[in-house]
Amino acid sequence: MILSCKEVITLVDIVQKAIKGDKESFSILIQERKEQIYKIAYSYVNNVEDALDIVQDVIYKALISIKDLKKPEYFNTWIIRITINYSINHLRKHKKVVYMDESYIKDTYTNCNNEEVIDLKRELEKLDVKYKTVIILKYFEDMTLSEIAEVLDLPISTVKTQLYRALEKLKISLKEVDLDE
Repeated sequence: MILSCKEVITLVDIVQKAIKGDKESFSILIQERKEQIYKIAYSYVNNVEDALDIVQDVIYKALISIKDLKKPEYFNTWIIRITINYSINHLRKHKKVVYMDESYIKDTYTNCNNEEVIDLKRELEKLDVKYKTVIILKYFEDMTLSEIAEVLDLPISTVKTQLYRALEKLKISLKEVDLDE
């Protein structure tokens, strides 16, 4: 999505107001991103309740930390990074089996074969967190490689490498699933 100069200035103005303590501006920023925060969290935990807990934690963390945001134009990157960190920490803390919510799968992948989607989600769960993060941001959040590099604070070449390796691991894993059947 390309924003005009006026829209960028407006976003920056709203973020600056939120940094200065304006709760209404903060609320506007969060309302516009709440669904994205939820989708990212859900992509990690595959559970509605856990994803909602993460959203709540992210919003609280953002509220108490927004005054520390140095560059208002990086608000989106900042909030996505907080979401990823809380999602990963949640998985580490709970170290539990991740169950998939069937209704989410059906809603998200209406044009796909359910078995293929379930296989894909299952194989995604097996990936190392760094690979899973790149896949989620690229294919679930439709971010460009440069946006992913910015969010993860990595060189774009590293993001490309991680994406390539993740796709290779998924391809190999999914072939093994096909062979098992």
